[in-house]
Amino acid sequence: MLISVFLILMLFIIAIQTALPYLVKRTVVFGVTIPDQYITNLTLSSYKRRYSRTVFLLSVIAILIYTFWVLKGEASEEFLVLTGVAIQFGVIVLSMSLYFYFHAKTIQLKKSKKWGENVKQVRITDIAVRSQDEMLPWYIYIIPMVVTLGVIGYTLIQYKHLPQQIPMHWGPDGKPDSFTEKNPFSVHILSLILLVMQFMFLGINEMTKKSGIKLSATSTDASRIRQLTLRKYSSWFLFIVSILISMLFAFLQLTTIHTGLMSDAYVMFIPFIFLILILIGTVI
Repeated sequence: MLISVFLILMLFIIAIQTALPYLVKRTVVFGVTIPDQYITNLTLSSYKRRYSRTVFLLSVIAILIYTFWVLKGEASEEFLVLTGVAIQFGVIVLSMSLYFYFHAKTIQLKKSKKWGENVKQVRITDIAVRSQDEMLPWYIYIIPMVVTLGVIGYTLIQYKHLPQQIPMHWGPDGKPDSFTEKNPFSVHILSLILLVMQFMFLGINEMTKKSGIKLSATSTDASRIRQLTLRKYSSWFLFIVSILISMLFAFLQLTTIHTGLMSDAYVMFIPFIFLILILIGTVI
């Protein structure tokens, strides 16, 4: 189970790092701003392809070796976990090293070609674009907060039935592995942390909503659609993450109040499903 989680995390990291040059704005190549008329330059395209191929091939080789080693079953689970973490950091270090290498190459290319030396910066303003913004309103984020307040109220009602040792941390198997003494604060600490996170999601959504919508002077329509789509789906993703985290924390709180509410298989399976949904949502 734990090894499966590590393999999924590795695949997720590899996918993100491999696609990194294609996830940012088209006019930004390895952290260097490129004028619109040069973004299709063949040399820049080759830099992106070389980066992605190198990261993908070396990462896949590492994960195949790791998977083969896991299947052999000769090493302990603790050692496999440490190796899995090392591989994840290795992939990140590799991608960062290549990124900075191609960053330097891109700067050198831009200087040698004298891109942007005689280009005048143009600023445009689209007053109507704000009316097309489809980000979620702030009060939608209140819904999971109401659920959290309900859980806090239910915990107060069930206080005398709570165990003397309150779980503070859950292991990879979904079972608590760290406890603290029961008191009026410790029984609500999980819900209070959740409430802070929900306010954080609300704040991120509102700050993003009030931030400027950047448009390209040479491709206004395309950049408007791109920016509005990104803002809309980022807002929805934040809300869905808030809902999923609220469900997970509420589940953990209910299993604390009602020990034996679900079988061990379900207790282990639900956090795993939560992780998968978050990873899928991030990629999409």
